[in-house]
Formats: sequence, C-alpha cells, structure tokens
Amino acid sequence: MADQNCLIANEWICGEYVRTRGAELTDATLQHIGITLGSVAIGLLLAFPLALLARRWRAVAGPVLGLTTILYTVPSLAMFSLLLPVFGVSVAVVVTGLVLYSLTILVRNILAGLASVPEEAREAARGMGYGPARLLFEVELPLALPAVMAGLRITTVSTVSLTTVGAIIGYGGLGNLIYEGMRSFFKAQVLTASVLCVALAIVADLTLLGAQRLLTPWTRKRRKVKT
Repeated sequence: MADQNCLIANEWICGEYVRTRGAELTDATLQHIGITLGSVAIGLLLAFPLALLARRWRAVAGPVLGLTTILYTVPSLAMFSLLLPVFGVSVAVVVTGLVLYSLTILVRNILAGLASVPEEAREAARGMGYGPARLLFEVELPLALPAVMAGLRITTVSTVSLTTVGAIIGYGGLGNLIYEGMRSFFKAQVLTASVLCVALAIVADLTLLGAQRLLTPWTRKRRKVKT
C-alpha cells in the first residue's frame, strides 16, 4: 500500500513505478543502447579513413578537421531539425546526427594516436619488410590504441547523453521517458530514466576502460616500472 501511495503522492523515488513500468523501462533502455552502439560504430568506421586521409595528405587535414569541428558546434536540436527533411521522422535522424558529432573527437584522437607512434618503431618495422598496410595494422594502430580508446570513451559517453535529445522526434531511448515525465511532471519517471541514463554512461565508460587495459597491457607494465 505504501508503494502505491508513492505513485499517488507523485514522489521522486517510487518502487511501484519501477515494478509496474518494467517493460517500458526495458524497451527504452534497449533503444538507447541500440542507438548509441550504432552511432558510435558508424562514426568509428567513418572517422578511421578520414583520419588516414588527413594524415596522408596535409592539404586534406585542414578541411577535414575544420568541417568536423563546425559540425560539433551545431546545437543538437538544430542538427536534428536540419536532418528531418532528408530522413523524415525516423531513427536515422538521431543516428546520423550522433555520427556527425562523433567525428570530431574520433578523427582527432586517431590522428593524435598515430602521431604518437615512435618513428624508430616504424623504421624497425620497415627494416623487417613490413609494407604500408601491415605497418599500419600491426605496428601503428596497436601503439596508437591508448589515444584511440580515450577518444572512443569520450565519444560513447557523450553519445549516451545526446541520444536523449532524440526524444523530440520520438527516438530518444530513455530521453523519451524523461521528456514525457517532465511534460506531465511525473517525478518517479523523470528520476528513474535519468538515473538509468547515467548508469549506462558509467557502465559504457568502465567497459571500454577494461577493454583498453586488456588491449594495451604494455601501458600497465610501463606504469609499474615508473613506480
């Protein structure tokens, strides 16, 4: 009875809301995760060749970095509104906007990671007969992973946050519940969805941090030597 009273009293913390709206919360969370993963994955697939082009041809670096920076400065509401005539009211609007936002961080971090590779490592690989492709994938990218993963973590966390703005067209994952709850001033819905959104960002960041530690064991050894 006390749990039901929290709904009637419109309290911020209400176990009855979580119990009765479990399916709704699950659907919103899964949509949020799907949009985030899809956007980050597509962003990474686009950012990688753009970073390679910018590194290969200096004349391309300025326009690529400039364009991605300009895109990042566009407010999310304006970005989604500009994409509506192209994609209509669909999840593609949100995913495309998030992909465009991700490019500036990912491209810059991939470039920074590749630039941090010691030249002697490249020379040693070339001396062992490594061609350009093998040099990139077996030497440069592994050594650039700390910077790349740092960019990926920032991008993922910011994407989790920006996905909520997609609620303006009905594709915001947990943002849909936050937006609806704020319109009706349904406190339990606003707080629960917000907490889940924060939890998603934390879990995503910790997961990527764990992956980074597994993929770059030499960085842990280096820190141990210094201590």
